[in-house]
Amino acid sequence: MTGSDQGSLTRTLKDLFAGAVGGVAQVLTGQPFDILKVRLQTSSQYAGALDAATKIYKNEGALAFYKGTLTPLIGIGACVSIQFGAFHDARRRIAAYNARKHPGRADLTYGQYYLAGAAAGVANSVISGPIEHVRIRLQTQPHGTARLYNGPADCVRKLLKTGGVANGLYRGEAVTILREAQAYGVWFLTFEYLMKMESRNKPRSDIPSWKIALYGGLAGEALWLASYPLDVVKSRMQTDRIGSDRVYKNMRDCFAKTYAKEGFMGFWKGLGPTLLRAMPVSAGTFFVYAFSVLLLWFSMTVVSGVCGG
Repeated sequence: MTGSDQGSLTRTLKDLFAGAVGGVAQVLTGQPFDILKVRLQTSSQYAGALDAATKIYKNEGALAFYKGTLTPLIGIGACVSIQFGAFHDARRRIAAYNARKHPGRADLTYGQYYLAGAAAGVANSVISGPIEHVRIRLQTQPHGTARLYNGPADCVRKLLKTGGVANGLYRGEAVTILREAQAYGVWFLTFEYLMKMESRNKPRSDIPSWKIALYGGLAGEALWLASYPLDVVKSRMQTDRIGSDRVYKNMRDCFAKTYAKEGFMGFWKGLGPTLLRAMPVSAGTFFVYAFSVLLLWFSMTVVSGVCGG
């Protein structure tokens, strides 16, 4: 392995570790908002976010806001790890292509930042699809003795038994891929745009932490505004019955039936709590990621110095 390959591997490992840490922070911060989003997307029993929060607390207790947390807590760290790892790998490959095509210019265009982010989203969808499916099933199942699943493992087992891999565990994967590509293309594009505007006359290392968090938060808002209708369709497909009595035959059918029944606004149900969640969650993800990269760099420098000495 060449020194260049080793450096690339080290950078990728840093991205994966820092992304995993950021993912854990994301879940713990945003889970209560996420359950409100999913309930509003998939049910008509709530008048709004406040009504949903009140009824969930009254009927199911405070811990209900953390229903299905174990699955994303285990999986989202891996998801965010893949997002950042795949994005930076795609970014480096595109930069190398630019340098070969136009010697002396390796910077990415904004369209290429979107492409790198979309590639990260597609890579991430392989595990985010089933993870989110299981989480959503647990978040929306009946409370108490009427519950359908005893936990994530039981949910996975029953989904595989009733629908198999493609139509059970990976139900809604096509729209998940589209959502992930659009969402993370916009997410990384927005963050890089804001960071580039901020660092026009100074290096990125001089940008204060609070601005990194702010730009990460704004990127999170842009992510959801750009991909929310796809997320609504995904949630509805992943709470649908499995088998011959399902409501939606496929993604296209779900779009058509949602529009026919609820019109354009049907694709934006639950947007309020989603945007409230997006700012702190996305800000925290970028901040923790940046801090983790810095901590890893410092640790490796110290270790290298001790070993070298």
